[in-house]
Amino acid sequence: MNDILIHKTISFFKETFNSEPKIVVISPGRINIIGEHIDYNDGFVLPAAIDKIICFAFEKNNSNTSKIIAIDLDDVFEIDLNDAINLDDKVWTNYLRGVINQLKINGYNFEGFNCVFSSNIPVGSGLSSSAALECGFLFGIKELFHLNIKQIDIALMGQKAEHWVGINCGIMDQFSSVMGLENKVIKIDCRTLDYEYHDANFSDYSLVLFDSNVKHSLMTSAYNQRRQQCEEGIAIIKNNFPEISSFRECSENQLLSLKDKMSSDVFKRSHFVVKEIGRVIQACEALDTGNIEVLGQLMFETHEGLSTEYEVSCPELDFLVNTVKEEESVIGSRLMGGGFGGCTINLIKKGNEEAIKSKLSKLYLETFGIELKIYDVKIGNGTSLYTQQ
Repeated sequence: MNDILIHKTISFFKETFNSEPKIVVISPGRINIIGEHIDYNDGFVLPAAIDKIICFAFEKNNSNTSKIIAIDLDDVFEIDLNDAINLDDKVWTNYLRGVINQLKINGYNFEGFNCVFSSNIPVGSGLSSSAALECGFLFGIKELFHLNIKQIDIALMGQKAEHWVGINCGIMDQFSSVMGLENKVIKIDCRTLDYEYHDANFSDYSLVLFDSNVKHSLMTSAYNQRRQQCEEGIAIIKNNFPEISSFRECSENQLLSLKDKMSSDVFKRSHFVVKEIGRVIQACEALDTGNIEVLGQLMFETHEGLSTEYEVSCPELDFLVNTVKEEESVIGSRLMGGGFGGCTINLIKKGNEEAIKSKLSKLYLETFGIELKIYDVKIGNGTSLYTQQ
C-alpha cells in the first residue's frame, strides 16, 4: 500500500517538474493505545506511529518562491518566502504556512523549493493527519537545506504551527509522528517530555480501527469545558493537599475524600483522570510482561470511564465497543481520541478479524444507517527519509 503511494508521489513530481526529487520523506499518522484526555492533565500517554503515511517529494528551485502541490486535493499553492505569513481561507495550506512561519521565527535560513505530497491517512478519523503533514513538511525542509534541528524540536515546532492555525493541541500527535519506532509504543511524560519505549508485541492479536464515520459538533465546546473542569478539580485537590502538584500525585482515596467539596461533574472528570494515569502505568507493565489480555481489559475500562465519567463518547462509539465486548475474540476496545465520533481501537485475536468486521459492519449499518470504515494498522517508524531500493 505504501509502496504504491510513494511511487505515485515520485512519478507525479517527475511529470510536474521534469526532474527527480532531491529527497523523499515519509511521515506517519498515529494511534494512542491508552491514556486519553490526560496529556493536558500532566499525565502519561502511550502512542505509536502507524503504517499509514503522508509521502512528500522535494527539490530546491533556486528562487524565493515555494510551490506546494496536494496531489489528493488536486490543489496547489505558491508562497513568497520574503512575504509575511498569514492565515488563508484554503485551510490545508495553513498547516504548511504555520511550519514556514515557525522556521522563520526561529531564525532558520532556507530558499524556495518545489514539493508534492500524497497521503493514505484517513482525514478526520483521529489518526493525526495534520501532525504528519506538519512534521513531514518540516523534516523535508530541514533535510533539503541541511538545517540543524533536533527531532524533539521538529515535534514542538509542528505543535506550535498547529496552535498558529488555531487548534490548541497537546504534544502527543507530533511527538509520536516524529519519534515513533517500529513495534514500539512511546510512554510520554506530558509534563516533562521525558519518554521511554516499550515493546508493542501484540503476539496473537491484531490492531483494528473501526471508524464510526461520525463527528458530533459537541467536540470543541466539550473539550474546552472538560479542561476547565479538570483545572477546577486539581485546584480543589491542591487546596486540601498542598503537597500535591498534579493529578498524577493524587491517590484515588485522597480524591474520594474530597467528593463532597466538588460538583458532581468536576468529581467525575477528576476521578477519570486519576484512574487513567494509573492505567497507562499498568498498560506498560502488561506490555513488558507480554500480558496482552490485561492490556485489553484496561482498554475496556478506559472506554467505560470515557463514556460514563468523562462523558465524551456517543451512541455510535458505545455501540461499537459494547458489541465487540460480547465477542470472545476481542480482548480490548475503546474510543480513541477526543471523542464524540472518530474511531475505536480494538485488539482482535488473529484469525477472527474478518468475521468480526463483517458482523459489526452489518449491525452498525442496520442500527445507525451508517457505513463503518475499517483500518488495519501496524506500528511503524516515525518521520524519515525514504531511500529508493
